[in-house]
Amino acid sequence: MSQRDAAEQSKAWVYDEARKVVARAEKLGRDEVIFETGYGPSGLPHIGTFGEVARTTMVRQAFHLLAPEKKSRLICFSDDMDGLRKVPDNIPNGEMLTPHLEKPLTSVPDPFGEYDSFAAHNNARLQAFLDSFEFDYEFVSATQRYQSGAFDATLLKVLENYQAVLDIILPTLGEERRQSYSPFLPICPDMGKVLMVAIEPVDAAAGVVAYTHPESGARIETNVTGGACKLQWKADWAMRWAALEVDYEMAGKDLSESVKLSSRITNALGHTPPEGFSYELFLDENGEKISKSKGNGLTIEEWLTYAPQESLSLYMFQAPRKAKRLYFDVIPKAVDEYITFVDKFAAMETAQQLTNPAFHIHNGHVPDSASPVSFALLLNLVSASNAENKQVLWGFIDTYAPGTTAETHPFLDRLTDYALAYYRDFVAPNKTYRAASAEEKTALDDLLARLQALPETADGETIQTEVYATGMAHFEENLRGWFQALYEVLLGQSQGPRFGSFAALYGLEKTCALIEAGRDGKLLSD
Repeated sequence: MSQRDAAEQSKAWVYDEARKVVARAEKLGRDEVIFETGYGPSGLPHIGTFGEVARTTMVRQAFHLLAPEKKSRLICFSDDMDGLRKVPDNIPNGEMLTPHLEKPLTSVPDPFGEYDSFAAHNNARLQAFLDSFEFDYEFVSATQRYQSGAFDATLLKVLENYQAVLDIILPTLGEERRQSYSPFLPICPDMGKVLMVAIEPVDAAAGVVAYTHPESGARIETNVTGGACKLQWKADWAMRWAALEVDYEMAGKDLSESVKLSSRITNALGHTPPEGFSYELFLDENGEKISKSKGNGLTIEEWLTYAPQESLSLYMFQAPRKAKRLYFDVIPKAVDEYITFVDKFAAMETAQQLTNPAFHIHNGHVPDSASPVSFALLLNLVSASNAENKQVLWGFIDTYAPGTTAETHPFLDRLTDYALAYYRDFVAPNKTYRAASAEEKTALDDLLARLQALPETADGETIQTEVYATGMAHFEENLRGWFQALYEVLLGQSQGPRFGSFAALYGLEKTCALIEAGRDGKLLSD
């Protein structure tokens, strides 16, 4: 079966989405398809922003597998003409932004002192990160498009359909907000602020509206074109879809109603709204939605301090319709799942390969192997060996998997650095060794004797068999408690990877010495 045939039948969510785009392109006669993601630079970029670009890229790749004859572009759109509504909690020199509230983000100074504006700083941060992942995208600034006149024709169309837009939006607003609502937000020429005031269409064909100045009370006439006005959020989204001819854009579940309203406005403008996908939100360790302004949850930089980018891409691919905690404790599992998917890939049938996340992470060019050692094992190795540099870890790895080097397994070499950093910052501060009970000491003596009888070259499965047999002999009614005791007594944590695999990596002689130390309570002072 060819990859294209397999993709047409695949039930993976990316192909479900791609098939919708293919059908739309055929219906509308599109030779080039436009994918879009949106970004609000009112705060520093977070992983949710990256996730939207990564997932959209995966859908785009699936689209090209289904329709290789068609072209596509991915637009990363920055809503940098929005007014600054509040000062983010997680930036330096926040007080310098207070006088600039309600001004377009491209008119707000950069509190970091590096760029011409706060928006320029955040846009640069986002682009640098997307570039580091080698995403293929076109960055588009709302301010540039408004001010250059690129949106003028569509803005005039919105004004021509002013009443239709009001009829869509007003029923969703409270009584007080209805009195002042307008899809157009004038940019005050003297205050420089984005004004949320009622407007009166004066000449739709010429693009002229009028409003009452909020401070002077004067009646002001202004054009809606050339950057003199911007649109309210839902109308702005619809205008952008129409002006850029967007075919696909996904959005968080919290924007589901906005998507419906913007789609209706797009229809009112005589255009077909894009296909889309509603994904669940990322949550922090407290189960709260991640917010740019709060700075809660993981940042892009934090994840990449402790794990490779492939693991982050995997986290984005998996179960996008399921709300997931995005905190430090999810990192090791994501890394090891990535290793498993890569290692299984080559042996899979074509149809299976297309459902394997590694296929989408690497756009079909999956490495032959990732690592013979799991991230969880590396963390335990750092713990048991008290390693402070990767050379120590490679000494164990060389014995465990002869012929494995940093050159033959560059991903594993990267993992050693991540393991040292993750252990230092998250595992070591929480380690708590406990004394073995009398029953556990007896079992540890038994395990020690069994392991000392094995050859030093015994593999992980052989060792695990003896660990299991010891547990059955002493803790048949609580086998789980036996494995938990091993980690609590010997490694100061409540869980870990298969103990046999750890012992094979650490070495039998050193493992036996560790068991003796744990049995005798010598680890309690560590």
